[in-house]
Amino acid sequence: MRILIAPDKFKGTLTGVEAAAAMSEGALRVYPEAVVRTLPVADGGEGTLEAAVAAGYDERINAVVGPIIKPVGAAWAYNAKTHTAVIETALASGYLLSEPTVENSLRAHSYGSGQLIASALDAGATEIVIGLGGSAMTDAGSGALRALGLKLLDSHGNLVPLGGGSLLDVAAVDPSGLDPRLTNVRLRMAVDVDNPLFGYNGAAHVFAPQKGADADAVEKLDAGLRHLASLVRESTGVDIDVSGAGAAGGFPALFLAYTKTTIERGFLLVAEMVGLDAALADTDLVITGEGSLDAQSLSGKAPIGVADAAHARGLPVVVVAGHISVTAAELAKHGVVAAVSATDVAGSSEAALADAARYTTRATSEALNGI
Repeated sequence: MRILIAPDKFKGTLTGVEAAAAMSEGALRVYPEAVVRTLPVADGGEGTLEAAVAAGYDERINAVVGPIIKPVGAAWAYNAKTHTAVIETALASGYLLSEPTVENSLRAHSYGSGQLIASALDAGATEIVIGLGGSAMTDAGSGALRALGLKLLDSHGNLVPLGGGSLLDVAAVDPSGLDPRLTNVRLRMAVDVDNPLFGYNGAAHVFAPQKGADADAVEKLDAGLRHLASLVRESTGVDIDVSGAGAAGGFPALFLAYTKTTIERGFLLVAEMVGLDAALADTDLVITGEGSLDAQSLSGKAPIGVADAAHARGLPVVVVAGHISVTAAELAKHGVVAAVSATDVAGSSEAALADAARYTTRATSEALNGI
């Protein structure tokens, strides 16, 4: 028996690596002679770097400017064989690095993420995967590109301050100082949302309130994003208000105009990065899961992506999650033959959260015993 264990994180309790370890223990209790391989996955946001490291990428740490100026140590990963780097905006420019106040929602920036891109270029990267999510800023990626040489100028030719709250003051975008190495690198933005850059479904209206913005700040941020998009369209002819450009405070937007950037479905990009297809070709059973498996999961989140890929190969799939709120019939359409939650095994969500690894292990054994 060859078992592939490929979970996403159990947000708030277990990382993808920890969840995979707990599931592995549960699987070996039922099939002690099995050959078990763990391959954590992600949707392209938080957990993307961890999945890369678990797949063999080298982890590195650089000191960068955090979203509110204070320096932070931010991890990233590199594969010297493929010259591919992996960066998460959350680790250099994340909301956990910034207190969610109105003031901070306006001045938070992505400069540190740009510094990580520069580090990847220094290492020789020709491809950079950027996991978007968990960000503190709403600056359209302007801070990151400023770390790489872009200039945002006001009507007097002076640099405007960092942060989304200053975008309305931009009179010109000057790309002449951009790092020339950007012309030879492919930037792949991993997203799991379809939000455009601005408007009522855009970066400011949907995500900025979580970062501390009140109604006035949201309107100012949205107006700034709209204004910047207009300037860019006039000067380059590129429309940066596209599906997915609103991810991570609009991080992909300016990159679309000034670099070789693509916006890609997060799970598919991570699956390619960690070699999921090759792993599926060498297994008999797949176990996947996440913290909460719900209706949103069915729209293409990582565990269902894993299940669909396995189902296409005729492989049975077992799902283990912290909580499951979809039916067995719904999961069966994706090749899932058994699904057990840690909450059901523990008897309550409180108990499951208090000892997530233990109950994930037990839920895995129960699910496998059921088939």
